[in-house]
Amino acid sequence: MIHNSRRLGQHFLRCRWVVSTIIHAAELKSTDVVLEIGPGTGVLTRALAHHAGRVIAVEKDERLAAQLQNVLKGVGTKNVEIITGDILKLLKSDFRSYHKLVSNIPYYLTSRLLRLLLEDGSRRPELIVLTIQKEVAQRIVAKPPHMNLLALSVRAFGKPEIIKKVPASCFSPKPKIDSAIIKISDISDAFFQKNGLDKTQFFAILRRAFGNKRKILSKTLKLKLDQHRMLIRAAGVPEKARPEELSLKQWAEVAKIRG
Repeated sequence: MIHNSRRLGQHFLRCRWVVSTIIHAAELKSTDVVLEIGPGTGVLTRALAHHAGRVIAVEKDERLAAQLQNVLKGVGTKNVEIITGDILKLLKSDFRSYHKLVSNIPYYLTSRLLRLLLEDGSRRPELIVLTIQKEVAQRIVAKPPHMNLLALSVRAFGKPEIIKKVPASCFSPKPKIDSAIIKISDISDAFFQKNGLDKTQFFAILRRAFGNKRKILSKTLKLKLDQHRMLIRAAGVPEKARPEELSLKQWAEVAKIRG
């Protein structure tokens, strides 16, 4: 019996329909190498192993990792590699290659993990399917006039969509909030290549703008009068627009003019 651990913020899946929905969303093939973060009790791990060619399961809790190893051995699962460690540190090293990230991740990882995976092309998966906090999932798929830095950061690299909302009762221990399964597909650098944008410069502009999101954009970014007029003409940005009112396409124009 695998123990529950609150220490690392883990909430383990207990509803089979959630696992089935995740597997279907991941579009797994027998040739896929899948990265799973925080496998916990292995409910999702076993399903991934059944549908994918190989699974790399990263578990920070050493006791959980050892118990999961025994569980998988007991049911004869041989295509799962369990690694004990901090995924944020492991991804910054010479980590294994993989095709897809499919996980029920600890909530605290979401923003940092997505940024690390998406911004660095060497670690970027082809597709991501995660269960995360419902509120965070809703932020990721937000549209103008309710855009935010996380939504823009994800949309710059792929297509996010909420697949299904998941009630708190489907986890043990039960969290205080509901979750959602989110899928990010079509992951690439196409947006930056198409618009001739430097990623570092683009995100620096975004962070500066959203760091003062109550101010109008022209003041936050200190646009000159001719730049401001050009922005209004080229991107259709309202004269007193604030950061959350702009779409990704409009931000591309901002970056070109501001750059």
